[in-house]
Amino acid sequence: MRDELNAEQRAAAEHGTGEAAHDTRPLLVIAGAGSGKTNTLAHRVAALIRHGADPQRMLLLTFSRRAAQEMERRVGGVLQQALGLPHAQSLPGLPWSGTFHSVGARLLREYAGRIGLDETFTIHDRGDAEDLMGLVRHDLGLSSTKNRFPQKGTCLGIYSRVVNTREPLVDVLQNTYPWCNMWESELKKLFVGYVEAKQQQNVLDYDDLLLFWAEMMAEPVLAQDVGGRFDHVLVDEYQDTNRLQAQVLLAMKPSGQGVTVVGDDAQSIYSFRGATIRNILDFPNQFTQPARIVTLERNYRSTQPVLEVSNAVIGEAKERHAKNLWTDTPSTTRAQLVLVPDEAQQARWVADQVLRQREAGSTLKSQAVLFRTSTHSAALEVELARRNIPFVKFGGLKFLEAAHVKDLLAVLRFAQNPRGRMAGFRVSQLIAGIGPATASRLLDAMAEAAEPGAVLQAFEPPAQSRDEWAQFARLYVQLRNPQVAWPADLELAKTWYLPQLERIHDDARMRKLDVEQLARLAVGYASRERFLTELTLDPPQSTSDQSGVPHLDEDFLILSTIHSAKGQEWKSVHLLNVVDGCIPSDMATGTQEELEEERRLLYVAMTRAREHLHLLVPHRFYVTQQSAGGDRHMYAGRTRFISEATAQKFEQLTWPPASPQGGDGGVKPAEPVLQVRDRARAAWR
Repeated sequence: MRDELNAEQRAAAEHGTGEAAHDTRPLLVIAGAGSGKTNTLAHRVAALIRHGADPQRMLLLTFSRRAAQEMERRVGGVLQQALGLPHAQSLPGLPWSGTFHSVGARLLREYAGRIGLDETFTIHDRGDAEDLMGLVRHDLGLSSTKNRFPQKGTCLGIYSRVVNTREPLVDVLQNTYPWCNMWESELKKLFVGYVEAKQQQNVLDYDDLLLFWAEMMAEPVLAQDVGGRFDHVLVDEYQDTNRLQAQVLLAMKPSGQGVTVVGDDAQSIYSFRGATIRNILDFPNQFTQPARIVTLERNYRSTQPVLEVSNAVIGEAKERHAKNLWTDTPSTTRAQLVLVPDEAQQARWVADQVLRQREAGSTLKSQAVLFRTSTHSAALEVELARRNIPFVKFGGLKFLEAAHVKDLLAVLRFAQNPRGRMAGFRVSQLIAGIGPATASRLLDAMAEAAEPGAVLQAFEPPAQSRDEWAQFARLYVQLRNPQVAWPADLELAKTWYLPQLERIHDDARMRKLDVEQLARLAVGYASRERFLTELTLDPPQSTSDQSGVPHLDEDFLILSTIHSAKGQEWKSVHLLNVVDGCIPSDMATGTQEELEEERRLLYVAMTRAREHLHLLVPHRFYVTQQSAGGDRHMYAGRTRFISEATAQKFEQLTWPPASPQGGDGGVKPAEPVLQVRDRARAAWR
């Protein structure tokens, strides 16, 4: 097993074990892009188990359920090899492996009685949380204000940011939502009403899972109790944690003993979700004993020319954990910096290059086009469609956002928690003839009753809905029967829902595929409660509404925002619009912190490439709907993150090349960079 690791990976994996068992310092593993982070963490878990650690007393926190499952699989493989076990069934499991939110939900149910929660609480996904916020917003009269009050999605965004960043509302409004400043007092009332509504309905939202866990850890006795359950706490992707998550970790293990965090400050790009780079930068000195830092610099993904330019870009960061990625994979192919006249020519160049590489043996799937913002790929999408080049663009409708999926889950949630008003409101209106007024009358009656289920059975619907209501009432009784074993209750709900699906949606055949997928997923969960919780916290990404190209063509090009591309890699990467105003985004240059995150975004994009990296620099943009002058062209300069010294490390191309007659191929001579930057920023304002 040791031979599979390089020296730094081995140092991280074996920290505090064997002859070094006396070293109880917390461990920070700075894992550069492509440095084998997951493999190192898996070997660390395996090494701890081999040296006597109890897997039942290990807490492994990741940012997706899939990451946790992959980690368990890798740990099992390492142990099977190291211990010579013949069968995977002989391997110990990791019962406390999961996302922060799923682990938080488990702990909150276990400690519910001690913290004033009802353990039967259900969890709202983002859509349900928005709907509840909208309902409270309406009840408070904020939907009828003379001046435009923020929409429910914006209100939830403000609330969520306050919770996750631990910043006062006034600061969040001033720094992130300045157009909502005038509504501070009304927003406070709205958030109080929103919290009260959740309490009345016995529901938690996504943010509550961290907030309540952190508040629970603020009680020393509970913090000691929960922390004492785990000898080792290991956190993946620590650069993506927010203040609440760091607060939980510090409260559970104030000395840092048994704590391992793995991450890369250079890939901290999710501040819009409340993540803070300060957690990983400040980690070494946050415990009662200083942390040990192990840096993984050997890269197993990219060629040296790709790493050379990537190191140069991140090397100019104002504050970072120093590292210099290297590889023993040589290459004579340099990264390219390609100057093109405009976005149309950029699209043509990329399409040409993609086809050229395909003819040279690279599949379309091994190539990706990345961009800062989804709209940046518009011209390219038109060009790809014109040339009949299939592509998939990452983003769009998520599985749990599809109406038919939300319908079926609402049936299960309403049975799980009869006081869940949003689920009940949705489900009751699936029945023909029942509208918002009737649904509200039912839910009001259920809210006031000691036995909400009995109220539902006795409810008198409109005459035209009686037969269908009777069918639903029988279903509800069955779903509330504890003798019905999971996932039989989902099958009952599905059988009832499919006729509603046929009646409501013209494209019911395609939507039925998602309902069947949901039924297949259900088999992998032990109970309805676990199914609803885990699916809400870590949903599948695609729906049949987006089946599109993958089912029509065996090969397709990948289009993706940089944020969606994190954690991925491709043989060839094309990065669009590497100019000031796009990266850094003109909307993210207000503070030094924003600029530094934009630099890290560029670094993340560049380090996705294994062999070929192409950065496109359009000279001219067509800008519409400007406040003065109408539609016009805007001239842009290369991103400020690629200095002249860094640019020299690239192979620099101008396309189209100069004509034989001495023309410039349509490329206007570049203006001084600083002057163009100023003009670019001014044009967007």
